Amino acid sequence: MTKTGFVIANLFHKKTRTWLTLLSVVMAFVLFGLLQSLNLVFSAGADFVGATRLVTQSRVSFTQSLPMRMVPEMDAIPGVRSVMYQQWFGAVYQDNPQIFAFAVDPERLHDTYPEWVMPEEHWNAFRDTRTGMIAGKLLAEQYGWKVGDRIPVKSNIFPQKNNSKDWEFELVGIFDGKDDQWRQQTAGSMYINHAYFAEATMFGGGNAGIFVLRLEDPEMAESIATLVDERYLNSSDETKTQTEKDFQVGFIKQLGDIGMIVRWILFAVFFTLLLVVGNTMAQSVRERIPQFAVLKTLGFSDNSVLGFVLAETLALCLIGGVVGLGLATALGAVVAQAAGPMLPIAVDARVWMAGIVAIFVLAVVVGLLPALRARRLKIIDALAGR
Repeated sequence: MTKTGFVIANLFHKKTRTWLTLLSVVMAFVLFGLLQSLNLVFSAGADFVGATRLVTQSRVSFTQSLPMRMVPEMDAIPGVRSVMYQQWFGAVYQDNPQIFAFAVDPERLHDTYPEWVMPEEHWNAFRDTRTGMIAGKLLAEQYGWKVGDRIPVKSNIFPQKNNSKDWEFELVGIFDGKDDQWRQQTAGSMYINHAYFAEATMFGGGNAGIFVLRLEDPEMAESIATLVDERYLNSSDETKTQTEKDFQVGFIKQLGDIGMIVRWILFAVFFTLLLVVGNTMAQSVRERIPQFAVLKTLGFSDNSVLGFVLAETLALCLIGGVVGLGLATALGAVVAQAAGPMLPIAVDARVWMAGIVAIFVLAVVVGLLPALRARRLKIIDALAGR
């Protein structure tokens, strides 16, 4: 029998216990892969490479609106193809969760987001209908909305001038996404006409929450972002311009310090895993004390015995870790497909490198004490059962 075969045979000498421990390691590394990829998203710096759109918000927070007078100023920036402005409406339909509803200029939305697919006559109706709205395909299917329906919604932010937060809009179009990734985002999206919103709202009609700049050349993204922010530096309306992806990550960060939460979860997972695998290896060594004595009697050195135990621990962690990271890669692709740019996670090479390091560290930490115990065994004491 080869040394590798000997290590594998010892690893599975208690099959049920080994398989249960392997399952624990696999699940731990599935969580590690997904959470580490999420942590990388929230810890990454600004990335303007290949950006086709930029988002400009208030430097303080995206909840603080910016004046509409900035629109023509941004329109005039060289390299900017179109500028869309939008105001978070805070819509609630019946007793259901809040809808992602924004007040926008219909033509600017159409120009800036070609990914939204809708018949041209519906775009024209949205532009020409004062109280018009358009809804995402999945959202419309969820509530059974049809073009021509009048949809009553509440705004939890903006009352009308009559002090009522009850609004009613005519559904003039239903938009879809250009592909599956964008189609998923129609599940909670709707847009209303900003001109009507500005006319009817009690306050905030002359402002927008964010501006979205569609660029002519992605290579100009960083320079345009710098130009915009420098233009309003030291003014009452200082801005922060970033890519769509970075803006969406920042939006999610408003829920809390996601990075810190992820790190604490990872710590809890690996502390638990350390106890589980450590207990397995300690039991395994304790049960095989006579075997190690026989190995030493046959001429294997103390260091060889130590190496066998460490190799067994590494094999356990390596098999479970690689399988877990592989499953995490597949699940991460599914999550990324469903979430789209709102949550651009990927179990990539950086996650795998961190995972491989974690596997070796875990193997050393949980295997070292049992291995040292096996190394220190005295042949006479071990065979005598002492």
